[in-house]
Amino acid sequence: MANADLKELKKGGFMKQVQKDRFSLRLRIVGGQLEAEKLKKVYDIATKYGEGYIHMTSRQSLEIPHIKLEDVETVKKELAEAGLQPGACGPRVRTITACQGCTICPSGLIDTSDIAKEFDQKYYARELPHKFKLGITGCRNNCLKAEENDLGVKGGMQPEWVESECIYCGLCEAVCPTKAIKVQKKEKSLTFDESACIYCGKCVKSCPTAAWKGKSGFILYFGGLFGNRISIGKQLLPILFTKEELHKVVEATLAFFKEHGKPSERFGNTLDRVGWDLLKKALEEALT
Repeated sequence: MANADLKELKKGGFMKQVQKDRFSLRLRIVGGQLEAEKLKKVYDIATKYGEGYIHMTSRQSLEIPHIKLEDVETVKKELAEAGLQPGACGPRVRTITACQGCTICPSGLIDTSDIAKEFDQKYYARELPHKFKLGITGCRNNCLKAEENDLGVKGGMQPEWVESECIYCGLCEAVCPTKAIKVQKKEKSLTFDESACIYCGKCVKSCPTAAWKGKSGFILYFGGLFGNRISIGKQLLPILFTKEELHKVVEATLAFFKEHGKPSERFGNTLDRVGWDLLKKALEEALT
């Protein structure tokens, strides 16, 4: 088979295996969620056209190995009839990953599933110099490892103390991981060092009298890598509080990579080459 044909198959989610004329089909999954009814079709295809098993990838997708070349078009048709799509591979925005967020997890600070769907609609499969991974994690527990993504989103919460509601129980001080809060119970006083705050929201969630109010937002990390080279993404902006700002930053980041990236060069490597300050300037301009 010609290389161009193999590239087209990979682009459409069919990745060549070591076995001749066999392909592993990657499915398009958004935020790690798939309707139970569609799982039945995945089962049917794996049984009929594969070898009866499914591989769960490290980025919340499903793969059906051992699809024969002669069955590729038939599988595509059956997927479409069931409302399923192959996943994007190659130099483009990949599967959007997300934890369960605040709609399910008690620790969640943002609606990760909703953001994942928006990211999927706006950015999924966009052509770029190299693959680009977007990951969304709901809180500081960081289940989706935001810093390992080309652009990672982490839920945060900016706390505000309401003195009139406080009973000085000291619970907020006890749960604060950075000791940014100090409570003097006898004196009935509280100090909050906002510069030490990591926006984890634990003070807000633990307060029995709602003396801590919280404003949810997005903490962003850029240029993470976790492959042949490991590099932790950097936070270049303060916490953002609106989806409008979030999307402006994502658009500016993808445009920056499109303009400055070289073929087969990961985003973090591009930033090392052209300078991180150049991206920071572009992001700040996008937010003005």
